[in-house]
Amino acid sequence: MVNTLLLAFALMLVIEGLLPFLAPRVWRETFRRVTELTDGQVRFIGLSSMVVGVVLLTVFR
Repeated sequence: MVNTLLLAFALMLVIEGLLPFLAPRVWRETFRRVTELTDGQVRFIGLSSMVVGVVLLTVFR
């Protein structure tokens, strides 16, 4: 179980690092836009991400 969690964490870091490595200007602009969102909008994005993640885990498990 711990090995699987570490592999998932490593994959997350690789995926998270792709955009800043490949297109730093786009990554910076995206974060600038995110800072302009309201708290409710940021929470909705976070909730949506969690729901999609849980659905994908359920489907592919």
